[in-house]
Amino acid sequence: MLHFKYYTQKEIKHLTRSRYGECKIGDKIACIKNADEVETFLKQSPARFVLFGIPEDIGVRANYGRPGANTAWKPAVENILNLQDNSFFSAESLIVLGEVNVDDLMEQAANTSTKNKFDIERLRKLVEFIDARVVEVVEMIIAANKIPIVIGGGHNNSYPIIKAVNEALRREKKTCTKGINAINCDAHTDFRALEGRHSGNSFSYAFEEGILNKYVVLALHEQYNAANTLQKFKDNPEFLLYKTYEDIFIREKETFMQSIDACIDFCKECYCGVELDLDAITNVPSSARTSCGISPLQARQYIYRCAQKLNPAYLHIAEGAPVLSHIKADYKTGKLISYLVSDFIKGVAEK
Repeated sequence: MLHFKYYTQKEIKHLTRSRYGECKIGDKIACIKNADEVETFLKQSPARFVLFGIPEDIGVRANYGRPGANTAWKPAVENILNLQDNSFFSAESLIVLGEVNVDDLMEQAANTSTKNKFDIERLRKLVEFIDARVVEVVEMIIAANKIPIVIGGGHNNSYPIIKAVNEALRREKKTCTKGINAINCDAHTDFRALEGRHSGNSFSYAFEEGILNKYVVLALHEQYNAANTLQKFKDNPEFLLYKTYEDIFIREKETFMQSIDACIDFCKECYCGVELDLDAITNVPSSARTSCGISPLQARQYIYRCAQKLNPAYLHIAEGAPVLSHIKADYKTGKLISYLVSDFIKGVAEK
């Protein structure tokens, strides 16, 4: 693939802090040796999961959001590679493929302003190029019968992931009639108008195109979603569902685990993408950081339970922004993502 940076043993070793007497994931993980033979490598590998990053924030800026989502991938992959290889989580289960090359697009997006209509339109056009690059790598992973784990960038990347997974599974006649399902723990629906691609309308585009069958949002914040968007969910109860943060934690109509299980029941009948927007978690640096969300523990429970109870098509962790212009850099975000990734892998393995 022209627009992809494959991680070789040299890159993996550089990111791994090896220690005498211990074995880290990065010490043992299998690496790409020849980019021309990547498809063969993926198909022959015993690993079930393939990790890659999308270091961009163009989609977030195209949605009038803060820049910084391009900074989550590097600390995340470094923390994942420095997890211990042991009986709970083995390097043999994972391939770290690398990252989508968006350097040229990020350069074109530099010095754009969210206050300028022309710049917003320009950013949304650039998102379409990101879409095409993400589709290419995800289709290759699914064709190798692996589960993609995607880190970094805005929630705009859900659309190309869903598109690629759906198309690849459809060729194998594994999807539902109308496409795959998706479950998303998020303060927002990301179901905005079809006004040009950005981080706020991945799921509405996918639903409109028929590649997304059922979509459910967990822990939605009531006052941060537009009335017309919420009405779309009410008008399509067979295919769209949300559980609000306020119903779960303020009114206490049901417990968090009961809400997770209800969401899982809604979308469990076929392959389902598992989504987490880090802005759902209290005080995690993100494009829309919240002071009142779920806890890191609850995020881990959500990921693990979805992996264990669903037939997961992919894991996508979006919107993390450990480097934001208005706050001090917080690299603990990378460690949190490493927990979430390992929870997902364990949940699938422990079915």
